[in-house]
Amino acid sequence: MAVASAHLRRVDVIGLEVHAVQQTRQQILDHLRVHRDASVRELGALLDLTATGVRQHLGVLEQEGYVHSREQRGRIGRPALRYSLTSHGEDSYPRQYDELANALIAEVAANFGADGLALVTRGVAQRLAVPTDVAPSASADERAEALTIALRTRGIVADWAHEGDAIVVYERTCPYPQVARTNAVACMVDVEHLSAMMGMRAELTSCIAGGDECCTYRFPLSAVPVAAS
Repeated sequence: MAVASAHLRRVDVIGLEVHAVQQTRQQILDHLRVHRDASVRELGALLDLTATGVRQHLGVLEQEGYVHSREQRGRIGRPALRYSLTSHGEDSYPRQYDELANALIAEVAANFGADGLALVTRGVAQRLAVPTDVAPSASADERAEALTIALRTRGIVADWAHEGDAIVVYERTCPYPQVARTNAVACMVDVEHLSAMMGMRAELTSCIAGGDECCTYRFPLSAVPVAAS
């Protein structure tokens, strides 16, 4: 029993030490986010740590991609390093884009009604429709291939296939998961967005937000081109 108790106490001590290390590194990240950058000396004064101790923490954070350093010029003697957050470090902080998007959607609907919301939805979709290298005379297959490549460059897992008299584009990951769970406008935007990029009217036949395995967009080959509608 005595051995077991000692072992548990040792585990507790290790757990506290790990927590303290994580807390120190989080303090470093928080300070850099507020003040944009800092030197080892400044962080040492903040955390009451030696320069060696600060460098050890910064070394780990730099290796994990949260911070990077640059030399501070214009000083006499050896240039000092200043540390700041990387884009990965910035992205590690939570962002409330979904709340903002839902609030904006609700406000547009409340002030301008369904017609106003539909107009805004089409405008947003046109802005999201990034140009591709496909010529206006390109075949439907060429457009579908260009569309899925464009989606993949945005981090969306997508592919396409022929199904009967239609081309079907599959989005295996939702581009707006937080918004789509609570607001159907996100799906409306995607329908308009993909229609604009394909030059053909899309039909949403399955949706991740609705519990399906993927978002499926059907483009009937007999459909009137979007530009002519």
